[in-house]
Amino acid sequence: MAFWLLKTEPETWSWESQVKRGAKGEPWSGVRNYQARLNLRAMKKGERAFFYHSGEARAVVGIVEVAKEAYPDHSAEKGDWSMVDVVAVEPFRIPVTLADVKAAAMLCEMVLVKNTRLSVQPVTDAEWKLVCKMGGLKTK
Repeated sequence: MAFWLLKTEPETWSWESQVKRGAKGEPWSGVRNYQARLNLRAMKKGERAFFYHSGEARAVVGIVEVAKEAYPDHSAEKGDWSMVDVVAVEPFRIPVTLADVKAAAMLCEMVLVKNTRLSVQPVTDAEWKLVCKMGGLKTK
């Protein structure tokens, strides 16, 4: 199983908005970066992702799960773009900020540190466990 990180501006789509969607979830649409598109297409049903507020907040605030694998993005006016559906799983007890991630030596190679602009990113098992721990969550 792979892990991911999905970035969103909280003014556009917040953790609270995601939670309100309940079990129905929400399409993760509007991604217009080729590397991020490849990451979306690699996601499998049941895999989990960090829900990251970008902009001023810059923090991991929760965990979502892929409910539907990649399919054509209906918001794309042209081009071959994809989206996945995600559902909220669990909020972080303590938001893990970008500054927290950068301060953790074990996370210095995390894509979030190396390529902060990429909106859909892979996360390693070790990174997943550490960020969850930092956020007050237990991992399996």
